[in-house]
Amino acid sequence: MQFDQRSPVYLQVVRWFKEQIATEELKCGQEIPSRREIAAQLGINPNTAQKAYKEMEDQQLITTERNVPSKITMDQEIVKKVRTEMLDEAVAQFIEAVHAIQIPLGEVVMKVETVYQSTERRKVDA
Repeated sequence: MQFDQRSPVYLQVVRWFKEQIATEELKCGQEIPSRREIAAQLGINPNTAQKAYKEMEDQQLITTERNVPSKITMDQEIVKKVRTEMLDEAVAQFIEAVHAIQIPLGEVVMKVETVYQSTERRKVDA
């Protein structure tokens, strides 16, 4: 994981977990590493990992019980909300970039469809 200087590290960790949940790399109910383990894996301060886990608990992305490893939520509505949030962010960034170079909407839609279909074909061929 590469960290940037634009946002707090703990929020970048939360975002990374959201991406893993949205893409189903992390499945509902799956155990996740302890705070110390994730701090060591990512090369971050254990207090930063603790803050990230607390934020994920507050957002109900993970559940934590005493003396049991933390797990990804089982709530499908939360998973759906995470996927929607990730898509909304990606689309907003894309639209902002396209607006900056003043490409007409019709041209953008055609290009998105072409590239998306090409990407899907490559996945099938692989």
